[in-house]
Amino acid sequence: MWYVYVIECKDGLLYTGITNNLKVRIGQHNRGRGCRFTKFRIPVKLLYNEAFLEKNDALKREAVIKGWTRQRKLALVAQS
Repeated sequence: MWYVYVIECKDGLLYTGITNNLKVRIGQHNRGRGCRFTKFRIPVKLLYNEAFLEKNDALKREAVIKGWTRQRKLALVAQS
């Protein structure tokens, strides 16, 4: 399984990414090893995730969500 996820950083900024192991990836973010964007914005909190069978489908969905405004991302989180 592949997951698209939205996390909130300690400063309130949102980050969207993909992974094939959600628990491990969130742990990486919280240890400052996730990516440059979240490295100094820890701790992070998982707000939303979607599961996909294919990596390509997850990548496409990630690109769509990354193009959204903050308000639209938060609306997605609220719907889940």
